[in-house]
Amino acid sequence: MVSAWQFEIPTAGSKRLPPDARYVEALSSQGYGFEAAIADLVDNSIDAGAQNVVIHFLRDGEQLVSLVIVDDGKGMDEGELDIAMTVGGRRGYDKRALGMFGTGLKSASLSHANSVTVVSRTKRTRPVGRRWLMERAKEGFECDIIDPAYAQDFVDFYQGRPIAFQGTIVRWDGVKDFPKHGGGGQTDRYLHRTVNKLGLHLGLHLHRFLARDDFHITISVQDVRTGVEYANYGVESLDPFAYPYPGDPGYPSSFTTDVPDVGPLRLEAHIWPPRSSLDEYKAFGAVVDREGFYFYRNDRLVQAGGWNNFRQPEQHLALARVAVDLPDDPDGKVFRLTVKKEGVQASPDFAGAVEKAVDAQGRTFGQYLADAERVYREARRHAGVARKAALPAGRGMDPQVRQAIEDELPILAHEEPLQFRWQKLPNDKFFEVDQEGHVLLLNQHYRAALLGGPAGSVNDAPLVKSLMYLLMQDAFQRERLGSRLKDNIELWQSVLVAAARAELDRMAD
Repeated sequence: MVSAWQFEIPTAGSKRLPPDARYVEALSSQGYGFEAAIADLVDNSIDAGAQNVVIHFLRDGEQLVSLVIVDDGKGMDEGELDIAMTVGGRRGYDKRALGMFGTGLKSASLSHANSVTVVSRTKRTRPVGRRWLMERAKEGFECDIIDPAYAQDFVDFYQGRPIAFQGTIVRWDGVKDFPKHGGGGQTDRYLHRTVNKLGLHLGLHLHRFLARDDFHITISVQDVRTGVEYANYGVESLDPFAYPYPGDPGYPSSFTTDVPDVGPLRLEAHIWPPRSSLDEYKAFGAVVDREGFYFYRNDRLVQAGGWNNFRQPEQHLALARVAVDLPDDPDGKVFRLTVKKEGVQASPDFAGAVEKAVDAQGRTFGQYLADAERVYREARRHAGVARKAALPAGRGMDPQVRQAIEDELPILAHEEPLQFRWQKLPNDKFFEVDQEGHVLLLNQHYRAALLGGPAGSVNDAPLVKSLMYLLMQDAFQRERLGSRLKDNIELWQSVLVAAARAELDRMAD
């Protein structure tokens, strides 16, 4: 016999079950990307009232040794620092604070470093420091107390850069992303790539703060032995709505709706001008991934694009971006922010409310989407030149490049993708065409010259492969190679071989 369903589950008391020390290991496996982890630490600096934040890559010759984030915020005394370093420690967040869960500093840091040290001072207290070593944390939440003399020396090292009377320093050691061996220019290439990506990420997600006159982020690289500063970059605001003129004169427009449990919500709908080459439109990933909702929490961008189950992404809506400032929803009934602050989970009530949104002219949100699609299609039609259909790009081509090709070219959907493969070829050939297999073979001998070193991967050399993809469309779309195309291929072979040999000579020098 089945018992009657009970809507309330009866209990017989309670029991305290503190977390096992291995919880720290789980905390460090949250899937934080490098840029998102740094952004989480900068959020803490903003909450501390910092006006200047320095992200400092420290190297010893060719070896990267540490990463340090320094700010001139209000700092912490010993009690506040203990709370900050406690897993799940809550300090009573202000409603306008960017911090939420009490785990960001620890989980972001230990996701990428084996050790995180925090040193801080206020206007009224001397510098104090704590350190989490991953191994000691796993053994029993053992947090080290930093020697007061070292804490003072560390603060003095960053005096005026930007610490004045107060501030906080976060130091990562044993950074997992750093190259293990820095020779052959590996460290320089890593820094160039990482600093660029980090600057774009911070510029985008913190663009409202960076647009202010009283907040600055600097990324610098310095040698710890010589003191030589290799680079110093100011992070610039990258506003995803900073177009010079709208794609449609009827926009931007504010759409309003009521969401159950949270009340009124405003959707600021924008249509970008077509074919924009501005960084604010194209610099941070595939355009189709950046259409949709841009959610802000306390002026901090926490989701850059996506439709949150309202609809599927579509190329024809690539110009549509909608700014949404999240309402107060402390219980997460409608909007739930991920710990990493890189996405918002919205309940079905949100999608239903968007369907009902209207602007001051009485237009529906559906009409806005139709207008965005119309602007995109008209721009394609008025371009005046119908681009020739191309083969899909396959294995060996970087996914970002594949997406750009699909964005810009009509694709021959039923054709085999054009693949790229490195292979041993005669040294007087840069490439070979395998028409039957739809493979463009690149000479392995010249791979190091193109990459600036011996390491490689399946999707390496995206610039060269992209150029070869565009050059070789006719060769793969024709059954037979005509005399003119054969002559062009010989020409390209000669020039590319000469260029690759010149690169090898430069490496030898």
